[in-house]
Amino acid sequence: MDLSYIKPNIFTTLKNYKGEQFVKDIISGIIVAIIAMPLSIALAIASGVNPEQGLYTAVIAGFFISFLGGSSVQIGGPTAAFVIIIYGIVAEYGVAGLTVATIMAGLMLIAMGALRLGDFIKFIPKTITLGFTFGIALSIVVGQIKDFFGLRMTSVPAEFIEKLLALGKNFHTLSLPTVMVGVLALLIQIFWHKVSKKIPGSLIAIIVTTAIVKFGNLEVKTIGDLYTIKAGLPEFTLPQVTPDLISQMISPAFTIAILAAIESLLSCVVSDGMTGSHHNPNAELIGQGVGNIMSALFRGIPATGAIARTAANVKNGGRTPVAGMVHALTLLLILVFLMPYASLIPMSCLAAILIMVGYNMSGWKTVVHIIKTAPKSDIAVLLITLFLTVLFDLVLAIKFGMILAAFLFLKRMSDIANIRQWVDKSEADGERGELKSVPSNALVYEIFGALFFGAVGDLFEIAHEEGKNVLILRMRNVPAMDISGLEALEEVLEFCKKRGMILILSHVNEQPMKVMEKSGFIEKLGKENLCESIDKSLERAESLKK
Repeated sequence: MDLSYIKPNIFTTLKNYKGEQFVKDIISGIIVAIIAMPLSIALAIASGVNPEQGLYTAVIAGFFISFLGGSSVQIGGPTAAFVIIIYGIVAEYGVAGLTVATIMAGLMLIAMGALRLGDFIKFIPKTITLGFTFGIALSIVVGQIKDFFGLRMTSVPAEFIEKLLALGKNFHTLSLPTVMVGVLALLIQIFWHKVSKKIPGSLIAIIVTTAIVKFGNLEVKTIGDLYTIKAGLPEFTLPQVTPDLISQMISPAFTIAILAAIESLLSCVVSDGMTGSHHNPNAELIGQGVGNIMSALFRGIPATGAIARTAANVKNGGRTPVAGMVHALTLLLILVFLMPYASLIPMSCLAAILIMVGYNMSGWKTVVHIIKTAPKSDIAVLLITLFLTVLFDLVLAIKFGMILAAFLFLKRMSDIANIRQWVDKSEADGERGELKSVPSNALVYEIFGALFFGAVGDLFEIAHEEGKNVLILRMRNVPAMDISGLEALEEVLEFCKKRGMILILSHVNEQPMKVMEKSGFIEKLGKENLCESIDKSLERAESLKK
């Protein structure tokens, strides 16, 4: 059995591994770990779990995604795309439910990879990915308002509209020192790249604002005020599983799996463009699956490929999975030795970091460009997916978006599919520019576009003229045909038989030919009436003159 389609990239990239690249991978891994540290903590808190669980995820899932994945440069870990999903699962089912859902999602990802479904992700339209990404980004930004402004609220509703109403009702309780710290953290992240592109602005924002709050004795909430930080290695934990919990987690697990597959493979495509390499999508899905299972067993949260961190890895010289593994090991050292200091980080600083994450992931410029330039159908898919993501949930948004996109695609295909009659005694051949003499006893029609259930209507409008005993259908521009198209052809054949006419098919392409052969249509038609070119078809018609 050939299992090369799930072979991890590490076995390929390390064949000619050199010391020079090893040094680059180590440097890149350390830099990416520094970038990932504040993000992992912030994303964990935004997801409703303890800060260290974000680092558990980056360490465990990050290691296995690099080691077993199908990309040479992918960096795995917690991402902003999961925040709203995780928060909802934890709020309704607790951490135990999240653990079970993450393990189930991991198993789904492994199954997707084993079944070679990695290539199917490319069929999700860009308008859908942009729509739910923008919706998630908007939800993340709104979710940071409480901590950024220091609002005195006991709890924040999970639903988007109720959340906005509650935030507006309590906005008068804002804390000026908290706002100032948050604004400073934002400004540092916005302008720090002018000072250094190697050291992330989020890390500098944490260091500066933590020092200001600590030594200035400012009344600003910190992580330690809300959470008990636990340093040390993550512990292996088996979840308490019940049949009821498994059945309840099927839908959340499916959401996690689909989102992890989409985001990780999108990240692979982006990194392929940066490095000129090619990822193995099915191996990547299996790596993602194992990474998520192991993350859940060590108290982590769902993980996927992180586009920004992967891009940073490439820019800093990482070219093999070793860089991702070094990134995970560096975060492990931070977790063991530096985690207690995370309790001093201001919550408004973490909120500012997540606001920047939401802004960067939103792709708002692309969304605006599509709204200005794209067809109305594409705009509708984008906006509906966006609103359903914000107001309801991601699964509903993707399902409805895919159904709508599919129907709109079929409508476009049916619009361009048509049948045209050769009305003159001669017709210009598009391939060679020659004039074809049409026998007086023949009608010739040319079909354009796929012959499927949405485009067969025109086939029944073929005219009938007295004195004609041959109908030629030219099919060189029919790339594909489904069962509805075949049934339409069978009805045309019956139409011809009732009127004493011979049906001739010209230049049938490979896929329609297979459909006809499998169904036995060619025997009904007669092999002599299946011609390889229009010339042969016209000669056949000429021979049938009465």
